[in-house]
Amino acid sequence: MKQQVVLVTGGTGGMGTAICQTLAKQGYLVVANYHKNGDHDAAQQWQAEQSQKGYQIALAHGDVSQLESTQKMVNTAEQLAGPIDILINNAGITRDVTFRKMSPQQWNEVIDTNLNSAFNTTSCVINGMCEREFGRIINISSINGQKGQCGQTNYSAAKAGLHGFTMALAQEVAKKGVTVNTISPGYIATAMLAHIPDNVMENIIANIPVGRLGKPQDVARTVAFLVHPDNEFITGANIPVNGGQYMSF
Repeated sequence: MKQQVVLVTGGTGGMGTAICQTLAKQGYLVVANYHKNGDHDAAQQWQAEQSQKGYQIALAHGDVSQLESTQKMVNTAEQLAGPIDILINNAGITRDVTFRKMSPQQWNEVIDTNLNSAFNTTSCVINGMCEREFGRIINISSINGQKGQCGQTNYSAAKAGLHGFTMALAQEVAKKGVTVNTISPGYIATAMLAHIPDNVMENIIANIPVGRLGKPQDVARTVAFLVHPDNEFITGANIPVNGGQYMSF
């Protein structure tokens, strides 16, 4: 079997880095998408750091909230590594504010980056996956897409929408050998949590049954499980990785 190609959007962030490292270590050809407002130097420094650690990861710049930019990014990724076999829709941002104070810009930026991006990226690779009769698509949602969160109507709506996207698309492409699944992390120790005050963080941890924040590697290992070629009977699922903080069936 040929070496499979993985594209990870938001690949140079905290969770994206763990996903890229885990899949590279398992022998996949990994391409990390980045945007960072065009900060190519920072991305190249990240790539050099990964190389020093033994991870060979290619880079593809593009704004996944914009379809034209996404198409160019996917073209770059395929030129570097080959047709995309596995897509990890991981890119995400927050613009937290109560709904009554939320501006249209704050709403649209989060919806575009966290939800519309899944349309943009997936539309660029899904036909190829179906033609080759193999594909794995993982959409990184959130615990707050399941239960909601004050000050995050934009984020919660986008993350809940991701799983609706998963369930519908999974039914459309199941017979083509393509699986589509969602992972809903809880509170993961990344830079996205840096703005949370200590007293609030203590309360969050107190409500996590396992007694700690999640690690990016907790999510990365779940990604690795779902994208394995032998894992062909799980599709349309939402896998919570939240330490027991929110349970549903």
